[in-house]
Amino acid sequence: MTSFAPASIVSPTSTEKPLIRVAHSPDSDDAFMFYALAQDKIDTEGLRFEHVLCDIETLNHEALKGTYELTAISYHAYPYLADKYVMLDVGASIGDKYGPVLISNEPMTKDDLTTGKFKDTPIAVPGLMTSAYLGLKLWEPSLNTVVVPFDQIMERVASGEFKAGLIIHEGQLTYGAEGFHKVVDLGEWWFATTNLPLPLGCNAIRRDLGAERIAQVARLLKQSIQYSLDHREAGLAHAMQYSRGLTTAQADQFVGMYVNHHTIQAGAEVKRAVRLMLAMGADMGIIPNKIEPEFVDA
Repeated sequence: MTSFAPASIVSPTSTEKPLIRVAHSPDSDDAFMFYALAQDKIDTEGLRFEHVLCDIETLNHEALKGTYELTAISYHAYPYLADKYVMLDVGASIGDKYGPVLISNEPMTKDDLTTGKFKDTPIAVPGLMTSAYLGLKLWEPSLNTVVVPFDQIMERVASGEFKAGLIIHEGQLTYGAEGFHKVVDLGEWWFATTNLPLPLGCNAIRRDLGAERIAQVARLLKQSIQYSLDHREAGLAHAMQYSRGLTTAQADQFVGMYVNHHTIQAGAEVKRAVRLMLAMGADMGIIPNKIEPEFVDA
């Protein structure tokens, strides 16, 4: 059963609007998702939303401290912060037969990385609490990884500093045109292995807001996402400022990959995938404790 601390965000006699700090990545898909909240396109029911933009690994670590009321997290991070947050079933980023890609600056295979000429070569990864990292370690636990800011991985592989790197976000669409080679698409591998989509990120909300406030915020987040889907051109125009060089067509494709029916509601299939991924991580010793994921329905 999901547990919450008593709500204490604002006293009933306060005239100040309750503040919900929304932390998410500075990416086109997240910008699209939060467009309606950021631009006051929907009725926020007396709540005041303040947006904080930061990379996902930093947000994972801030969530360990309970910094923000509503925050994007990696599914991989949930076991470490489940005492403070509960996951919403709205706002998920799911790889449906696609996902983070391990790229290289010359052709290589998994065997090359495990027993061949690239054995023990350092692989750049975007953070140890990311779902991309967990997926990579499930694919091959023996890999030698080094944390590099996600937006530096492609250039540092291109420079030869790293032979391979794990890319997330927009690079999934552009790596081929930029001359990189695909070693594995973890979303493709995961689906071939489990017949399930790959859970990557979700929105988590602090338990101490209480059940009533949590339900309210979840409802507003769902309205925001639906507004963008219903007003796609305007939402995409807003998202383009975070598209890091993508064309409008590419940004539209990327947004479609990670803001869709799974984002409106992470259904039973996604929840099953989350449980399996976290259980596999615990069984392999990547995650120190086995935990039953908790979701709040919007």
